[in-house]
Amino acid sequence: MATMQISLFSASLKREVSIQAILPVDLPEGWGLPAWSGQPLKSLYLLHGFSGSQNDWLNFSRIRELADRHQVAVFMPAGENRFYVNDELREEYYGEYIGRELVDFTRKLFPLSAAREDTWIGGLSMGGYGAIRNGLKYAERFGRIIALSSALIPYRVANIAPDYKDGIASYSYYASVFGDLSQLLGSDKDPEQLVRDVKAQGLALPELYMACGTEDMLLDVNRRFHQFLEGEQAAHYYEEGPGDHNWVYWDKHIEAALSWATSPVVK
Repeated sequence: MATMQISLFSASLKREVSIQAILPVDLPEGWGLPAWSGQPLKSLYLLHGFSGSQNDWLNFSRIRELADRHQVAVFMPAGENRFYVNDELREEYYGEYIGRELVDFTRKLFPLSAAREDTWIGGLSMGGYGAIRNGLKYAERFGRIIALSSALIPYRVANIAPDYKDGIASYSYYASVFGDLSQLLGSDKDPEQLVRDVKAQGLALPELYMACGTEDMLLDVNRRFHQFLEGEQAAHYYEEGPGDHNWVYWDKHIEAALSWATSPVVK
């Protein structure tokens, strides 16, 4: 596969940013993997977790091998601990960057399909939340969402007190990311509200793969969102089983998720 680091100027973030990219376009025949057919590639925008970087998926998972196996281009941006949402006060629009600008940029640069069903977004932990949030916010663009151990923390931080601390961050941090925490639920940073918004617009919900380990600290919020989706009769694939909040679990389940996404009939 071809791997590269790309620097680009982001109008949404008002600065130069870097992404990692994988393009399965250079495989010779006879290596046991499908050579590129020359047809436009499916694309996956793959998001890292809290305190991570755009290098994490390359460093800690088999994403290069999986991209080759499934003939999917993978783009890995930096989220900078901002949960991939727009920050109106700082005028840094991470959601717009992920959901619109980066998709447009990569389509201009590489042989990617522009079809919704061929354009996917995924991530782990903070990136799992970012994938759900932006996959729903920009539902007209993304046909698949892959969400592993998702940090669906609006459930936890909405309406918290100013002295709140949870061992990871405090009230001031969450307020800086999500804005007025008393208004978080029901906003476009609330995945439940985004599901309602997509349905109200008459759009088909993106196909959703969710997985979380039974030893994961985020299991409760993943179960809660799964139960909400069931109540909304929103079709999705949900899996939980042995596993913790670590790369052993994420590497296993990004493989399963890509098999799910590329199967002829998505579950």
